Amino acid sequence: MEIEREAPGSEKARSWRANAAAAAAAQAQQVSKTTKPDGGDQPMKEPAWKRFLAHVGPGFMVSLAYLDPGNLETDLQAGANHRYELLWVILIGLIFALVIQSLAANLGVVTGRHLAEICKSEYPKFVRICLWILAEVAVIAADIPEVIGTAFAFNLLFHIPVWVGVLITGSSTLLLLGLQRYGVRKLEFLISMLVFVMAACFFGELSFVKPPAVDVVKGLFIPRLKGDGATADAIALLGALVMPHNLFLHSALVLSRKTPSSVRGIKDACRFFLYESGFALFVALLINIAVISVSGTVCFSGNLSPEDAGKCSDLSLDSSSFLLKNVLGRSSSIVYGVALLASGQSSTITGTYSGQYIMQGFLDIRMKKWLRNLMTRCIAIAPSLVVSIIGGSSGAGRLIIIASMILSFELPFALIPLLKFSSSSSKMGPHKNSIYIIVFSWLLGLMIIGINMYFLSTSFVGWLVHNSLPKYANVLVGLLVFPLMLVYVVAVIYLTFRKDTVVTFVADSAQLAVVDAEKANKAAAAAGDDDDDRPVPFRQDLADIPLPE
Repeated sequence: MEIEREAPGSEKARSWRANAAAAAAAQAQQVSKTTKPDGGDQPMKEPAWKRFLAHVGPGFMVSLAYLDPGNLETDLQAGANHRYELLWVILIGLIFALVIQSLAANLGVVTGRHLAEICKSEYPKFVRICLWILAEVAVIAADIPEVIGTAFAFNLLFHIPVWVGVLITGSSTLLLLGLQRYGVRKLEFLISMLVFVMAACFFGELSFVKPPAVDVVKGLFIPRLKGDGATADAIALLGALVMPHNLFLHSALVLSRKTPSSVRGIKDACRFFLYESGFALFVALLINIAVISVSGTVCFSGNLSPEDAGKCSDLSLDSSSFLLKNVLGRSSSIVYGVALLASGQSSTITGTYSGQYIMQGFLDIRMKKWLRNLMTRCIAIAPSLVVSIIGGSSGAGRLIIIASMILSFELPFALIPLLKFSSSSSKMGPHKNSIYIIVFSWLLGLMIIGINMYFLSTSFVGWLVHNSLPKYANVLVGLLVFPLMLVYVVAVIYLTFRKDTVVTFVADSAQLAVVDAEKANKAAAAAGDDDDDRPVPFRQDLADIPLPE
């Protein structure tokens, strides 16, 4: 086919354009008839609800990041300090979480690769290594509250030292991860049951304390920041909700489902994962509301003993079992321990999962699952073990606060790549975010990143001004930290404005035919214009289409 040798404005060139358009359209129609709707070997005969149930699981595993011991501690403190006034922060945080988690799921469904793998292919080696280190630090920081919370639960239930509980947590997590050999659905079912056990404990207490519904609704929908420390507590709540490692995890978990490569199959999978994530995060929202409401109602009831009233002023995970005392009496510590155990143990499983996906994606290390899980688990529990041995329960509690600050610091290095990739035509093709989702997600993302950066910087400056260190020590700390803060800002700007270069979206045959038909139609429509003088583009995939007579 010697199309390129013809004069660009010749009659034969115009005729070829029209014939190519007709042939491409005919091919698209033929492909749509012969290709099965789901892109697989069997047509979609199952009803939609059965296909939806096949996608249930990843959302519940991801929702555990919003129910881990770190979240429970910030919820308990927010309720004890401000009653129901900060419930609106939970609502906004989980709405934002639904948006970004659905973007992470869509990225995995459309590209067939998870976020860490795409980062590896997109960024230069130095940037990739930095992102991997930051992601590993985020996993460790997220795992600290989970490990310590589980250790506190073992302490409440069996009266064993916290550091022994840390060791038990590590080994029990590896044991539960052994369920992978029986299929990921079994593990997802177990985690879902743990979530509902935790929900039952707090909903049972909620039904007893009966917080005023009007005040709870006002707290959910009327933003207020009154009282000392309200802003700091609100930022802590928000920082504890949105976790960077969760974005890597969700984009990887959806790959466990067989998603058809057709347009309809991809759209159905994205829709089903959105519904499932929405339901799982709604359950997480209800549990967070219950925790804050129980804490706020009990601590502001005025019926507490002096000892319990003192605990409300400085509430922590290992001192909160008295909140359930009203309905459960002496059994309160047992039920609270079970709820905390369910929260911590299930969260440590997802943390281990995140670690193995991050290591595999960034480094492309091929090793056995049990060895990768063991490495991830050992890296994660080491800080918790050291601090719990040296500082005991109080030191472990302070470590949870430090871990939450680290997660706030780490968020941009997972969130910005996700927002960019999910809005990119080269990554998502026609499935990229709409302009409304792009604007909404970027506004929310930049707002949360800005709030976290402001909180971290002001907290550091406040500490620098009011600490008891000598002046020369403060100067040395400032000389060390302020350049690092500048590097941090430059890195965030680099990730935000760097142009993507790697194409990961691959359309199926039906999509290619339709795209080719559209391009050929546009070329044919413009054949009589001045643009007709431009050279006729030669497409290898159109070269094989027989020209109609």
